[in-house]
Amino acid sequence: MHDERRRIEERVERIHDQRIKPAIYAASVPFEVEAWQAPGEPVPFEEAAAASYKPFAMDTPWGPPWGTTWFRMRGRVPAEWAGKRVEAVIDLGFVGDWPGNQAEALVHRTDGTPLKAVNPLNQYVPIGNPVVGGESVDYLVEAASNPDILAGDFARPTPLGDVLTAGDKPLYVFKRADVAILDEEVWHLDLDVQVLRELMLELGERDPRRHEIMHTLDRALDALDLDDISGSAAAVREVLAPALAKPAHASAHRISGVGHAHIDSAWLWPIRETKRKTSRTFSNVTSLADEYEEFVFACSQAQQYAWVRDNYPQVWARIQESVKKGQWAPVGGMWVEADGNLPGGEAIARQLIHGKRFFIEHFGIETKGVWLPDSFGYNAAYPQLAKLAGNDWFLTQKISWNQTNKFPHHTFWWEGIDGTRIFTHFPPVDTYNARFSGEEMARATRNYQEKGAATRSLAPFGWGDGGGGPTREIMERARRLADLEGSPKVVVEHPDAFFAKAREEYPDAPVWVGELYLELHRATYTSQARTKQGNRRSEHKLREAELWATTAALHAPDYTYPYEKLDRLWKTVLLHQFHDILPGSSIAWVHREAEAEYARVAQELEALTREAVTAFAATAGSGAFVFNTSPCRRAEVVRAPDGTLAYTEVPANGSAPLGTGQPPHPVKVAGRTLENGLVRVELAEDGTFASVRDLTANREVLADKGNLLRLHTDLPNYWDAWDVDKHYKNRYTDLLDADSITVVDQDPLLGAIRVERSFGKGSKIVQTITVRAGSPRIDVETEIDWHEAEKFLKAAFPVDIRAPHSSAEIQFGHVQRPTHTNTSWEAARFEVYGHRWVHIGEPGYGVAVINDSTYGHDVSRTVREDGGTTTTVRLSLVRAPRVPDPGADQGKHRFTYALLPGASVEDAVAEGYALNLPLRVADSAGPAEPVVSVDGEGVTIEAVKLADDASGDLVVRLYESRGGRATGTLRTGFPLAGARVTDLLERPLSEVDTDGNAVPVTLRPFEVQTLRLAVEKK
Repeated sequence: MHDERRRIEERVERIHDQRIKPAIYAASVPFEVEAWQAPGEPVPFEEAAAASYKPFAMDTPWGPPWGTTWFRMRGRVPAEWAGKRVEAVIDLGFVGDWPGNQAEALVHRTDGTPLKAVNPLNQYVPIGNPVVGGESVDYLVEAASNPDILAGDFARPTPLGDVLTAGDKPLYVFKRADVAILDEEVWHLDLDVQVLRELMLELGERDPRRHEIMHTLDRALDALDLDDISGSAAAVREVLAPALAKPAHASAHRISGVGHAHIDSAWLWPIRETKRKTSRTFSNVTSLADEYEEFVFACSQAQQYAWVRDNYPQVWARIQESVKKGQWAPVGGMWVEADGNLPGGEAIARQLIHGKRFFIEHFGIETKGVWLPDSFGYNAAYPQLAKLAGNDWFLTQKISWNQTNKFPHHTFWWEGIDGTRIFTHFPPVDTYNARFSGEEMARATRNYQEKGAATRSLAPFGWGDGGGGPTREIMERARRLADLEGSPKVVVEHPDAFFAKAREEYPDAPVWVGELYLELHRATYTSQARTKQGNRRSEHKLREAELWATTAALHAPDYTYPYEKLDRLWKTVLLHQFHDILPGSSIAWVHREAEAEYARVAQELEALTREAVTAFAATAGSGAFVFNTSPCRRAEVVRAPDGTLAYTEVPANGSAPLGTGQPPHPVKVAGRTLENGLVRVELAEDGTFASVRDLTANREVLADKGNLLRLHTDLPNYWDAWDVDKHYKNRYTDLLDADSITVVDQDPLLGAIRVERSFGKGSKIVQTITVRAGSPRIDVETEIDWHEAEKFLKAAFPVDIRAPHSSAEIQFGHVQRPTHTNTSWEAARFEVYGHRWVHIGEPGYGVAVINDSTYGHDVSRTVREDGGTTTTVRLSLVRAPRVPDPGADQGKHRFTYALLPGASVEDAVAEGYALNLPLRVADSAGPAEPVVSVDGEGVTIEAVKLADDASGDLVVRLYESRGGRATGTLRTGFPLAGARVTDLLERPLSEVDTDGNAVPVTLRPFEVQTLRLAVEKK
């Protein structure tokens, strides 16, 4: 037989694209259209309905960037169309094929009922199937003219990312608004041809099935009358039917499809636009559920449900109905799909608590899995936290984006830092926006790492990132692929059902231990530094407000615990932990609003904390007290309200009068040297650290210049805000020119030297190096006025230590990472994240680098000519990407980092808390004793609050912080009536035997434990 593949394949492509697809709508009549441009921000339906509309013609430009245009569309179904399936077809001037960031619209009835959304891949609104004929059709369409930020493939900066800079030139040209007949036979023919053609192209050239499909398509097209597509479509489908009816092989891979519509809570659009995206997508999903009874839609992010509940009650009612029918599956159990690396441990706990509670309260459903397809890596505390929240499984997709190493599993047990394991799947289809294309199905089968041991995988299907969701075309593909030779078998089902089957067939799946590190998007640990700082400080201010509010509620009779305010503020912070806000990968508008929200949150939390602390005042003029929010006892220099310095010893989670204590040695300042009997710091003429001497250990800490600021050229290959590529290290400038070096504090309790530098394009750095009495910690308070572009600033501490690994704090513990690059896996970790501290050490000696708001860092080591080893810790301070926010990180930054010589891991934990939770001085008597205290090395209190059910019980979350077993005793500063261990949602797991006000605590390495303490009633 002659080889006619090229002729047939080209014939099928042309006839499908140019003849069949355009014939799907058999006839159409135009709507009469009028328009009204909403001024400024979006308006409610009622305001739009009452507005004055003007006639609007097709092919007319409309839509300024970020604007809202309301269109009134009036039409009538011709009487002769009786018995036909009729739809409204609307093309707002869509660009490309992504529903995400461009023109989108929600179609309403004139009474305000949302019907359905339209986007590039979903342009229809059902009118009748069948119609009677003669019906009038009257819609109000809320159209959003969101700019296409992705235009140009992220290659160039754009001003369109903020309404303040985007201008007002119309972005779109309205193309079509018609009442049209859907020719169902042609529509089904279109899908038959697509499915078979795509399958054919994925099969091997020597596979008989490929040639069978090819010749079947060729014969079928012979039956197509090009002058009467509609009239001949049925005949063509008859020829194709046998090829579509052949069953899949018995050993075919099995794919569980679940509807999905990943909606970034902010990204290339602001939060206000996401609120509308949810209504559009969820309207489409509930509409699709009415058409396909087998449809199941998995949807995470409780915050998005809350927006729909509050703003679109009719859509909310439809969601509730779909949940009851089993077609809508709440999943994930988190407030938002948060970044997987940067939120603190307590914040991730609250993500799970608030998300799970929302679904239980509103749907009576307890979600069973963590659904995080798109975060940029996943911390090693997740398995434990997920299980403590009542989850059985974990799903992600993003690790498939690894730049260097292919992850070895798709189904596996993931083991966290404490030893907890959770059953985990990462779909081999390699997308969370599947559409059941032939290429996707072949990729899922080919990719699947568990061949021979297991047989099934998951495929989230539907258009996403900017929403859109599944379409009827995708559902039709799923039906055709349910049992089709040459393809995996597809079934649409709940993700819980998939995970139950996958675990049953593969209970001995392999184990992956530790973090799921993404070998890409490493710059998300640093980009948009002010957003990250806002998050860090909000987390610590929430801790502070909860502790003192709890203490006041127990000790101050007239004080009322602010449940609702704390709940609202927590949810604001959790929202901004979304995986395109906190990582710094959103447009300017998003980060501008985030900074404003963090400032508001800080102001409210400061007021709540002051109110709680003030409630302790027993008598007027009781004197200044110092309040310690950290879980560690502290002896520190603090500044009194009058500006004077005082050394004060304060218990953990408690308070003490100002000035109680005396440091062992005074601080001495001589020239460029600071010394306090514990450490001596000498600055070089260029302002770097020439020497740091640990006077207790009698050893030099540094192997070279310390606090060396290095400015790197930073142009990644593609995703500017997301990525830092390895080649950034190759070109740099060391900032060694100091404008001035000045002694600014010279007191027995505190000495400080200020170094000022100018560099680059008008940038300035002012650093104040401070040593305090009684502490070996050397603080570097930093102010940067940053005006660089495509640059990366690091601060290096080359330490004379041979460290085989570094330890970096993560959520509820720390991880160890090798300092060598023996394998490609280690080499790929050239930029990593940590929270409050990084520790390096050799037997008998260690050093920590502490910070109050940075996350990114790198650790490397070299062997010197003298045979010694230098281990260098470099903090990532600030970047300057230009896409998607051309002004990212420009302007003022203020933060502090510190060097801690002679530090153990326990010291790093304590000083990490201390730097991030400054002692508070107030003219208010503190309580006689802390509301809770704990002894036992490694037992660390992370949160103290009242129980969420307003019962008056106290909830204490603690963990083991060293990485070893720990025992201790928790004591209460109130009469204790009983204690229980609970899950994260404060539901009892076991009773604890108490001894008076003492509660025994036993923890395995890095174990998180939540105690619920009942207060004895008076």
